[in-house]
Amino acid sequence: MFSHITLGTNDIRKAADFYDAVLDPLGLKRTFSEIDDGIIAYGPDNQPPQFFICTPFNEQAASVGNGTHVALMAPNRAAIDAFHKTAIEAGGTDEGAPGPRPQYHEHYYGAYIRDPDGNKLQACCHEPEG
Repeated sequence: MFSHITLGTNDIRKAADFYDAVLDPLGLKRTFSEIDDGIIAYGPDNQPPQFFICTPFNEQAASVGNGTHVALMAPNRAAIDAFHKTAIEAGGTDEGAPGPRPQYHEHYYGAYIRDPDGNKLQACCHEPEG
């Protein structure tokens, strides 16, 4: 449905440290890195990157979109719990603790965080527990 997603940062090195830690529980690794050019990207092993973090190309400050968030699939509920815990420990902020979201559907489980730049992220799983 999409090729890739890009979020802006005002500190690529800080973002790299944050995302290296936070995306690991979801099975996503840094697959592209041009720190000096202000861009890093993540994805599953042996696949093209689909999640990019970069300093804006127009050299203006990065800002967040009101009402915008990126939802990343997690392999299971434990990965979502680890994603949320790691994000908070790495300098992110809580936007919704891990838990069921039955208002979305019966098996929906997710957690929301904001990265150090204020971008809102979610990890979610659509499978029943266990």
